[in-house]
Amino acid sequence: MTTILAPCPRCGTTNRIPAVKQHLSPRCGRCHTGLDLRSQAVPVPLDDSDFAAFVAAAPLPVLVELYSPTCGPCHTLAPVIAVLARRYFGRLIVAKVDVSRARATAARFDVRGVPTLVFLAGGRVVDEVAGAVSEAALADWVERQLARR
Repeated sequence: MTTILAPCPRCGTTNRIPAVKQHLSPRCGRCHTGLDLRSQAVPVPLDDSDFAAFVAAAPLPVLVELYSPTCGPCHTLAPVIAVLARRYFGRLIVAKVDVSRARATAARFDVRGVPTLVFLAGGRVVDEVAGAVSEAALADWVERQLARR
């Protein structure tokens, strides 16, 4: 499980926040002060067992990167996806799905090549992009999708 270590700005306690819960307004376990995770946001790793439930319950639109760990363009895109997770924190949830382990999820989106990026809102596919895309082009695409909401 991917976690974020977030220090509390009030009492200094280090809090472990699961990546799948980073968008749920986490609070310090000791003093209950709200934690700002914008600078530490990470893509949420999902698989077949939790993908559908996570997307259905997501309070924000979800950008899903369907990737393979053996894919060169996916490795090139990984830092861009991490930047988008921080840049759009609070407006968008960024998730990653390893298609070599999550075959049912890959089949759900009829993935024929990786990386494939799927923009979901309300659990429904709004748009998708296949292939490695530059950070600027991807940010423009995300902005257009968010403007539709």
